[in-house]
Amino acid sequence: METLIYNGSSASTSEVLKQLVRDKYTQIADQSKEANETSCCGAGCGCSTIDSAIMAENYQQLEGYVADADLGLGCGLPTEYAHIKEGDTVVDLGSGAGNDAFVARSLVGEKGKVLGIDFTERMIEKARENAEKLGFNNVEFRQGDIEKIPLSANVADVVVSNCVLNLVPNKLKAFAETLRILKPGGHFSVSDIVLEGNLPEGLQKDAEMYAGCVSGAIQKEDYMQLIEIVGFKNVQIQKQRRINIPVEILQQYLSSSELEAYTTGQKGIFSITVYGEKPVPCCEPGSGCC
Repeated sequence: METLIYNGSSASTSEVLKQLVRDKYTQIADQSKEANETSCCGAGCGCSTIDSAIMAENYQQLEGYVADADLGLGCGLPTEYAHIKEGDTVVDLGSGAGNDAFVARSLVGEKGKVLGIDFTERMIEKARENAEKLGFNNVEFRQGDIEKIPLSANVADVVVSNCVLNLVPNKLKAFAETLRILKPGGHFSVSDIVLEGNLPEGLQKDAEMYAGCVSGAIQKEDYMQLIEIVGFKNVQIQKQRRINIPVEILQQYLSSSELEAYTTGQKGIFSITVYGEKPVPCCEPGSGCC
């Protein structure tokens, strides 16, 4: 698998990747949740042997869940770990049809606000249609690039994102933008796909079929380092889950010895949910608060 450059990709490469994402998720927006779950995370690549729950987790038990907004595209439940409070302003990066945004709304209540940002126009249309049907007036969806979020600085108490940042070519810029829009003392909780160890070449090729859910993934260590580089503090992994690719898929690409090493070893593809806080600037010297 070709490694995507996450902190300095050329403009041409970046735009090609973004167009691929836009085209793919425009198609996904009009597919059912069942179709997305059984087609390599929505890619439509005909992976009929893949367990429908290989990436996604079950939202149905969460307050605020809206079935029409659930396209089965996530890889975690970031709102469960985001410490969202009543009255908060929450920003959902890569909001899709509104799944996480509507769950967040149930937590912020009528006094709070939820802003969803998505790169794909059709996803924004679908999310707005869902919000209008539900009569929500404190949930807003805007089209925008996560590398240049269309929001002012210091507006969000909490940022959430679900299996989206791995699709962004310049992850360093995306995390820097996340820091910018958070209020001092605010925090994020994002679920994403990362790698541990160098995967066998055949498996890397197969992993790309998982709809960009893996094709843009980087090493977990590099992912965590990017978050700290931009200035987040108290960075921690809240949850980690191995993505188990079915043996019948693995057998097509790995020798018996490679298969045993992969299934019994530590390297592989993982879903992680990560938390980080925006520091509060120190006040003037001598005031006694630092």
